[in-house]
Amino acid sequence: MAIIKVKIISMIGQLRELDAVTAICGKSHLFHPDNAMNFYSNTESFLPLSEDNPYQAPLQQLSSSIKSIGQPLHLFSEEETEKKQLKPIQALHYAQAMSNRIAKLQAQHEKISKEVQRHEQDAKDAAHFVGLAIDLKKIRVCQFISIHFGSLPRAGYEQLKTYEDNPFVVFFPCTSDEKTVWGVYICPIDQCPEIDRIFSRLYFQPLNLERFDGTPKEAVEQFKQEAEASRNELKKVDDEIQQLWKNEQERCNLIYSWLTIKNTYFGIRKYAFQYNGFFILSGWIPQEAENSFTSKLDQCSSVEYNLDDASNELVHSPPVKLHNHRPFKAFEYFTEMYGLPNYSEIDPTPLLACIFVTLFGIMFGDVGHGICAFLLGLWMWKKKNMPLGHILMPCGISSCIFGFVFGSVFGFEHLLDPLYYALGFSEKPISVMEGSTTTNILIFAVSIGVVLLIVAMFLNIISSLRQRHYERALFGQNGVAGLIFYISIVFGFVLQLLGTPVMTPLYVTLLIVLPLLVMFFREVFGGLMEHKPDWKPEKWGEFIVQNFFELFEFLLSYLSNTVSFLRVGAFVLVHAGMMNMVFTLADMVGGVGYPIVLIIGNIFVMALEGLLVSIHVLRLNFYEMFSRFYDGDGRPFTPVEVRVPS
Repeated sequence: MAIIKVKIISMIGQLRELDAVTAICGKSHLFHPDNAMNFYSNTESFLPLSEDNPYQAPLQQLSSSIKSIGQPLHLFSEEETEKKQLKPIQALHYAQAMSNRIAKLQAQHEKISKEVQRHEQDAKDAAHFVGLAIDLKKIRVCQFISIHFGSLPRAGYEQLKTYEDNPFVVFFPCTSDEKTVWGVYICPIDQCPEIDRIFSRLYFQPLNLERFDGTPKEAVEQFKQEAEASRNELKKVDDEIQQLWKNEQERCNLIYSWLTIKNTYFGIRKYAFQYNGFFILSGWIPQEAENSFTSKLDQCSSVEYNLDDASNELVHSPPVKLHNHRPFKAFEYFTEMYGLPNYSEIDPTPLLACIFVTLFGIMFGDVGHGICAFLLGLWMWKKKNMPLGHILMPCGISSCIFGFVFGSVFGFEHLLDPLYYALGFSEKPISVMEGSTTTNILIFAVSIGVVLLIVAMFLNIISSLRQRHYERALFGQNGVAGLIFYISIVFGFVLQLLGTPVMTPLYVTLLIVLPLLVMFFREVFGGLMEHKPDWKPEKWGEFIVQNFFELFEFLLSYLSNTVSFLRVGAFVLVHAGMMNMVFTLADMVGGVGYPIVLIIGNIFVMALEGLLVSIHVLRLNFYEMFSRFYDGDGRPFTPVEVRVPS
């Protein structure tokens, strides 16, 4: 069995020992908490532990403060942290004090950064008017004229020509670019409202030069000096932050680790309930870890516990942890993509792995392409630590094996002929493009589908019996009745084609008609067998119509699922056809372009076929296979572990 067996453990003890119990649960890395209310019938006196987590806010404050200064936090192990024997009050006080110190320095940093930006912007604004040899301070004290510095968009500047008749609309340009013209307009005080309205319509953007003294050139230098001074202050603050982190790094990581651990342990309390000064806590642990876990609980004087097999608690959906051997481990990625099995289901990962690798090899059968797939998978696994890399490697090996069967190496169909002759063959085992071989490949593909569908039905019968779903196991389309019907139809049809007439009235009645009737009345038979009080349909007419169309749907599913496997043979032919097209194009180009076309063509075919084959093999697994025996409605086993907060 590829699903790790678990047990439900229910713990009861005095509230004063709850912290010790949660610490045991957290340190074990084996405890998956669950709502204790679900495992007791009389819960009227149970009360939730309504309490605030005293570690969550300090932890978030400290981690966000350290993150704000761009420094990484290191999480010590629980053993390392325990050795330091920190006192809670000291740890919480340190987290608050450290956060405040960083916040103060960050506030200074932000304030000075804004000053630098302001000085740089002022220098940039003043630079537009460097050509003006005027004293800005003297201009501001003028009593009879108003001077406005700013910019006009190029279109607005061009429209100034329409105001040539107005002697007070005068704009003196200083600098410009493709879109904007910077300059100044001057007007008498009594004409200001009207002139301001005109320039406003031209989208004039004023610049505030109140801080400018002397000439614009002198102002630019002044602001550059102020910006440099502010940058020096900013560097001092940065140095102070760096020095603070250097001095406090180890201590800060220790407090961070302590808070993270305590926060994790305290999180277990939300699953517990209290009554009359006692607590109740329930959860799941691996069966193999039962002794090591309970031995720790035995050290708590007031704590009592009870264990029960998960198979007796299926109504509570025991969490699932897959455990497959190394060749199949990577394919758990696909199983989890579809959905974890529930606790009483069969883990389909080994079957999925075998089918995926085999069908991929058949559909992607080429020695050269298989080697490339293997090397790509090796690189993805070793260098990028990608799960798909570990999946791609056996697929590449499978492609090489079937490539030898098809005699194809990067599309060269006769490159391996000397090898076959040396082994005693007169020709390669399978020549894909021959007419008779094409038919045999398609028949072989359908045969694979028949075998796999029969396997899926067997698995459904086993899984359904384990879950005590007798209707599905015995009378359903994928149960015993459906299996007998499908095998009888397939073998009867094949034998008829081979000249052995087995479709006698007795054969048809017992092995085809009778299973169909059983599937038609599956709900009635299942209800009787499972002793359901409502086994008899209330409205027989509605029951007959509904089940007639469902039975028709079952028949279509047998046909469509079987025919779907034709795509396995089709991809074998498609591969040969695409490579034949690549060689045709290479022959048309000829000369130096011949190898270039072959290389590009092979890369294109590998990329396209690799993607399409993967998709279609997954589809055959998920829809044709899984839909017959697998629900995938399990929930993952996620024990409490100390992790870096997200």
